[in-house]
Amino acid sequence: MAEYKAIHGTLFQHKTSDPLAAGIPGATWSSGGNLNQARESMGGAGTTTAGLVFGGGGDPPAYALSEEYNGTAWTEGNNMNTARWLLAGTGTQTAGLAVAGRLESGSPNKEIKAEEYDGTNWTESGDLNTRRDQLGAAGTQTAAIAFAGSDGTNDQAVNESYNGTSWTEVGDLNTARTGLGGGFGSSTAAILAGGGLASPPYFSAAVESWNGSAWTEVTEMNTDRFYSSHSGTSTEGYVFGGQPGTKANTESWNGSAWTEVADLSTGRSKMGASPQSSPNTMFAAGGYTNTQVATTEEFTAATITDAILNNGQVFYRSDTGDFKVSLSQVGTGAWATGGSLNTGRAYVGSAPRATQNAALAFGGDPNGSAITEAYDGSSWTEVGDLNTPRAAATGSGTQTSALASTGFPSTGKDKVESWNGTSWTEVAEPNLPRDSTGGTGASNTSAMIFGGYNPPQVYENETEVWDGTSWTEVGDLNKARRTFGTGAGITTSAMSAGGSDQPSVLNNVETWDGSSWTEITEVNAAISQGGLASDGTNTNVLRFAGEIAGSPNSSATTELWNGSSWTELGDLSTARYAPGGNGTPLLALAFGGYTTTDVANTEEWTVPEPVSNLTITD
Repeated sequence: MAEYKAIHGTLFQHKTSDPLAAGIPGATWSSGGNLNQARESMGGAGTTTAGLVFGGGGDPPAYALSEEYNGTAWTEGNNMNTARWLLAGTGTQTAGLAVAGRLESGSPNKEIKAEEYDGTNWTESGDLNTRRDQLGAAGTQTAAIAFAGSDGTNDQAVNESYNGTSWTEVGDLNTARTGLGGGFGSSTAAILAGGGLASPPYFSAAVESWNGSAWTEVTEMNTDRFYSSHSGTSTEGYVFGGQPGTKANTESWNGSAWTEVADLSTGRSKMGASPQSSPNTMFAAGGYTNTQVATTEEFTAATITDAILNNGQVFYRSDTGDFKVSLSQVGTGAWATGGSLNTGRAYVGSAPRATQNAALAFGGDPNGSAITEAYDGSSWTEVGDLNTPRAAATGSGTQTSALASTGFPSTGKDKVESWNGTSWTEVAEPNLPRDSTGGTGASNTSAMIFGGYNPPQVYENETEVWDGTSWTEVGDLNKARRTFGTGAGITTSAMSAGGSDQPSVLNNVETWDGSSWTEITEVNAAISQGGLASDGTNTNVLRFAGEIAGSPNSSATTELWNGSSWTELGDLSTARYAPGGNGTPLLALAFGGYTTTDVANTEEWTVPEPVSNLTITD
């Protein structure tokens, strides 16, 4: 009998590790060496093979120690001149920069000093103009910026530029903030992402871009957070970890949009990291879970020199004895059963930028409900009620920072409430009271509503944008209609899909660019009261469920918009209309709704990795 090699011309490949999925989507975090001293709120610099962390601590003590990393282990080096924590850091292992921070004691306890590291010793350099801690920094030892923070009384918008000798105040941020934990980029092209705020919701997903002279607000992250860590450049950056809670998720920035990628193995905040690292040189050291930790994780993405997954390749893992094959998983996504709501209801409001494992459902039922429930990926828990019971409230934001706007019956038409993760607070009314609006937004300070209905037969096309304080009328929809709580994206990149102008159920779709609406390709199935999930843009949207013409009038249809066309995908298990929905086209959630009665069931939409390494077994 002929051997395999004689037939195919080659033997099986022998490998000691699985091939990687190409690029950032297949990136992973893996364990590195532990710090010698567990601590939080450090400065960081360098790479995974030449890393540096310094200062840090807790309250008390503050540390002066620095540690160097060689890719395997951390070694203690010479101490800083001043012990401090909640400081900023940037640079390299042999040219590091420590900026400001908090002292263990004394008055004032906010540091004004910067120190430079030459690979052996720390030397005090020029003082900042403003004392502060919890700030961010980016750049090199001789060309850096330091921005935001707290002076102990007020959050700061101040930004200072360092030339290797002295600090000069330059363009302020648009929004004062603290609790940064970092920033990334250079002194002339940097990104600040998230941070803590002085007033509710107290943490943010807002992002600002620095061009060397001014800060500009750009696309928000998918997740509100502060005390997160940052690495990269202004066109390829990463934010990972943070609070509230102990976040593990990582987001990738490509210069225009954020994408969720691999989670940290351990959710934590206040880590040491390098603002200038590239994907394969990023590290996360130490930090805080519910205690100070010493663990280090390293980020790895496939590069052009790596063995990349190819569909159908067969190989032998000589280190484990496994015979393996790289195969596409069957299907492009499917719905699976999740935990049921405690109270079944239709016309349930949702936070569209929430995730599959951290969702929020509020209000609902045609007669109006005040019930709010939070989802943890497996079960729903009742939390603080709305102040005004209502159905079809339009949502924005996340599980911990949401807005519930308008609704019916008539007592809810002019009501807007802000959610801080614990309770709802009434805020300013919209300019046009109405029900059955659509809308979206990233948080309880950045939202929009559009369309709607005023009895007896007035269909609205007005759009209003919320800035955390007041509503502003902007460009109208092209088609007046009841949009029933649906919307996708954020306030600068949104979508409205379907709707109703009774008796018609509509299939028209419009996208919003921050100033005007444009009609685009219609959905395949005319729907009203469906659900939408987006990656934060209007070019990657999943549409599901809804009310359709005919009988029965509940839909199970799922469609994907890729920026140019709609494609029908796998149906929901339960046809329904007026559900809540959130997440992304890769990981979405549909809950509640109406069939012939109110339902409580939840379904989770998951798209598998297109190619993965599978072990061949008997």
